Amino acid sequence: MHPQLNSQPVLATALAHRSIRKFTAEPVAPEQLAAVLEAGRAASSSSFMQCVHIIRVTDPAVRERLYQIAAKQEYVRLAPEFLVFCIDYTKHRRLVPDVQTDYTEALLLGAVDAGITAQNVLLAAESLGLGGVYIGSLRNDIAAAAETLGLPDTAVPLFGLCLGHPAQNPLHRPRLPLNAIVSENRYRECSSDTLDAYNRELAAYYQARSGLDLDWRGQIARTLAQPLRPHILPFLQARGFAKK
Repeated sequence: MHPQLNSQPVLATALAHRSIRKFTAEPVAPEQLAAVLEAGRAASSSSFMQCVHIIRVTDPAVRERLYQIAAKQEYVRLAPEFLVFCIDYTKHRRLVPDVQTDYTEALLLGAVDAGITAQNVLLAAESLGLGGVYIGSLRNDIAAAAETLGLPDTAVPLFGLCLGHPAQNPLHRPRLPLNAIVSENRYRECSSDTLDAYNRELAAYYQARSGLDLDWRGQIARTLAQPLRPHILPFLQARGFAKK
């Protein structure tokens, strides 16, 4: 569909992934943006519901408001492209007015679709030499994000994605080893030795990257050992989601 674009092999692209938070001023070419959005459109979809909506934010005032919501991360304001991925059942309700999106499974279905779509977009972008980073902090004030984007009650903003030409070459952040996340036939717990080794590896990475005294244990505690955006459930239920 886009023979003029030079796309790198998918496996090499996937294995080279790093989050990019600094971008050059060079815009993303229209044909590049069209290609990565087409890659998202081609993604797998749960039950073929295609319950995803992508909003490309080009209005500086809207971008500024989302920057304020998303913990004032500069790349939200400065990235050449900013996309917001939403669960969206608006089209479904127009076609079938009595759709039962109040079931939690409907919410999961939409979140799965959005995640698969977004990863297709990012992988395609990286194959074209672009870089990006996901922005989950839009959910810091999910109601304000929804209002800013003019979402109907049948849609939920999940996360953003900054895209552009990389202006940095960050270290590769170590992932958990395969034996910690893959087992055969039945679930198998990760060993303490594996977790301890990974904690040391990640601590060394953070120290080298930014002088942080942080490992995965600390990252888990910082994220999960406290209330985690408790305003999300009331917001969802006010829109008719996750009620049963």
